[in-house]
Amino acid sequence: MIEIALYIAGLAASAFMAFCIGANDAANPVDQAVGAGTLTLKRALFLFSLFTMTGALVQGRCVIKTLGAGIVPKIDIIAALIAVVAAGAWVLTATLLGLPISTSQSITGAVIGVGLAYALRGLIRFDDINWSVMIRILLSWITSPVVAISLVVIFYSLFVKLERFLRARRYDSEKLFLILHVVSVAFAAYAFGANDVANATGVYLAVTQEYLGLPTEEAMFMLSALGGVFIAIGGFTLGYRVIRTTAFRVTRLDRPSGAAAGFSLALTVWLFTTIPYMIWGFGMPISTTHVSVSSIIGVGIARAKSLRGLNFKVVAAIIISWLLTVPMTIGIASCLYLVVRVSM
Repeated sequence: MIEIALYIAGLAASAFMAFCIGANDAANPVDQAVGAGTLTLKRALFLFSLFTMTGALVQGRCVIKTLGAGIVPKIDIIAALIAVVAAGAWVLTATLLGLPISTSQSITGAVIGVGLAYALRGLIRFDDINWSVMIRILLSWITSPVVAISLVVIFYSLFVKLERFLRARRYDSEKLFLILHVVSVAFAAYAFGANDVANATGVYLAVTQEYLGLPTEEAMFMLSALGGVFIAIGGFTLGYRVIRTTAFRVTRLDRPSGAAAGFSLALTVWLFTTIPYMIWGFGMPISTTHVSVSSIIGVGIARAKSLRGLNFKVVAAIIISWLLTVPMTIGIASCLYLVVRVSM
């Protein structure tokens, strides 16, 4: 009975984490279109919920498999529960403060924290933590913003030329950019669902297989559905807080720049989710927040042709929140695990 109760609590914690992800990260797929004034917040969030669910169900397994394989070997149900609660608490705190932090970094830091607590209690050696997986994840965090900025420069140049071409021939460019923004939001939300649902459910893959006796594919599908539903709910209820930061306060967007940032985000996240999975069998759990904000920062620089197009106070606050995330979640998770185990 105790194990069943813990498993149910674990699923509830995963749902809580998914809710927090939706609340904090709904900004990532929709802020470009909202910031450009092309889509209303309600319409953008409707597209977000629909296509995030689709991405989670169709390709969520790519990154769930990566996190499910484990940064830490033989993670137990209590450790999984604590990791999700620690990461979710930090994401919710950042959301209420309006800071677009990385949920990928949050859950990764929490899992590392549990692993360090394992090692301190002598359950595993420090060498047993899968540092090779950590190195790949770290590299994806570093390279994905670079890829996003590179792509946004290409897309921005293309869309500016397209708008000038249409104006010169007196065509209505507004309808075309409305379509482009709808497509970019849908694509970005799909890629987001495929990549980020694992942040809420990945640590429970092995536990779900063990307690429900499900094959890997069925367990991943069930967890993807659970995560997708609560990500959508979180986006609808609290997503507007971070959207106000990234869509309006980092830099001002027009239609070409909003579309460029949207497609840059979508393509970058999809590539890091899909290509590594096709080559190595594991998608990379990149920070969609890093990619989204990098796209908007990049297009702001491209438009102004200098650093004057940026709100440096907001950018500085965002960078500080990124640097705090991994240490904070490591500390929260490791302390929680040690306290719980000592009290048992």
